[in-house]
Amino acid sequence: MKIRFIVLFAVFTAMFSYGQKMPISYDFGEKYNDIYKYSNLVSISEDGTGGTILVRAYYTGMILKPKGFFIEHYNKDLELISEYNYKLKGPDLIEGYVKNGQLYLLFLDYNLENTSYDYIVHRSPISNFNFTQEKLLSIQSEQVQQPYDHNYYNRNFSSGFTTTALFNDDKNAFIISAHFKKGKINQHNIYLFNASLKKIFEQDFSNEIEEKNYAFENIAVSPNMDRAYIIGKAYFKKKRFSALERKFQYELIMLTKEGASTQVFDGPDKYSEALKPILRNNSLICVGFYADRKDNRYNGLGYFKLDPITLEFQIRKYNPFSDQFMKDKFGTEDAEQVKNLIFKNVSFTQNDEILFNAEEYFVTTSVQANSSGGRLRVERFHYNDIVSVKLDLNGDMLWARNINKSEVTQGDGAYASYSSYTKNDNTYFFISSSAENPQLLNNERLIFKQGLSRNRNVFVIQLDKQGKMSYEKIIDDKEARLPLMVSKPLMDFNDDAVLFYAKRGTKKQLVNVSVN
Repeated sequence: MKIRFIVLFAVFTAMFSYGQKMPISYDFGEKYNDIYKYSNLVSISEDGTGGTILVRAYYTGMILKPKGFFIEHYNKDLELISEYNYKLKGPDLIEGYVKNGQLYLLFLDYNLENTSYDYIVHRSPISNFNFTQEKLLSIQSEQVQQPYDHNYYNRNFSSGFTTTALFNDDKNAFIISAHFKKGKINQHNIYLFNASLKKIFEQDFSNEIEEKNYAFENIAVSPNMDRAYIIGKAYFKKKRFSALERKFQYELIMLTKEGASTQVFDGPDKYSEALKPILRNNSLICVGFYADRKDNRYNGLGYFKLDPITLEFQIRKYNPFSDQFMKDKFGTEDAEQVKNLIFKNVSFTQNDEILFNAEEYFVTTSVQANSSGGRLRVERFHYNDIVSVKLDLNGDMLWARNINKSEVTQGDGAYASYSSYTKNDNTYFFISSSAENPQLLNNERLIFKQGLSRNRNVFVIQLDKQGKMSYEKIIDDKEARLPLMVSKPLMDFNDDAVLFYAKRGTKKQLVNVSVN
């Protein structure tokens, strides 16, 4: 059963353009019962025939503990056609994807018998689930507290072993970085695999870590997979820093079968942050933010065009934030500092202009009393303002806009944050909020806050080709009784649609939103 709605946007405030219509259609799939009340969506993929495969980690018991993975298969009409309970405890799921009719689940597990960290892939045909296992890598190490280290802040290199796996945007290739240190042994290896699990090459990166530790964040892989480009923070080991000074620099590493090459982005009074490597029309582009000082504030957007073979710079541009951007964010041009921005996604217009999107994200901690009178450390994850920037072919900034929002969660972040989709030079941002309407300050600044209701509305914010902003509530909380996981969508670029998973308690459904 599907319910179809057509929503035509009409914008009504002074800062937004009157009469502009933005047709959005959405389909509700049928609501289904679910046996696992507590779970997290860890993977959502196309099945190759228009359907969808979802993988959830589920938790049971008086004290909730991970017990396995629940797999759901939906057809193109949003109908649930099969479910499978993969009872598996112990290994940590890194990523899941579908290729050639098979579901691949990449795990990191500690082997007590061999005292090693093992990357293992479990795979099964999606037509009839029957998993087999294949070991990709095994790295000798004592067991450490946090082996898989892929966060934006506070990287830890002192545990003795850290590892990261990063997929490219198409999920047809991935790297595994493994850094082991004990006594005089300091070994760092990087491996490139394709989605069929064939190892393309490996490189010993140990010489490069004599003076720096590397925390990798994003990758791009050449079409024939002969080169992998990795962006990451290089943390200096022996330099002294002040308390507020950044202790790293961003570097681009190009890996081939022959070896590794490195390019540094920082220059005099310019320090890069949140860079993303992009391969486009035989060019290598890196886009991200920059600061004028070695601290955590940002001053604008940097654009770098490099030779994809030699890594020499062809274009270097630094675009300071505009007055309009500062007014969007703070209400004045220079009242506050811009900081804590992380890359979200990048897309291209029909004329190959770049649309770069980021989000203000940070973590806070506090200590609270629990029910037994003890003290409990609590982490809160903040997903705040959206930043969107448009650059021309030469890297010059055409406009930068800030969308004010404030979200905080202690648990599953899938319901917070946002997703975006670009079509016909317009970018559409999908957010979920319990508030009925955004706040409008001084007829200029639009602010979305969480609200207090248990149900959530779905809003779409549009930025057109000139950066003009408009918004509409497209799905009312009375229609969408289940909250949508707006930050974990499945993008359908063939049909210009975004698929969301909606779940609360023991009820679930799919919601398909089309940009017409």
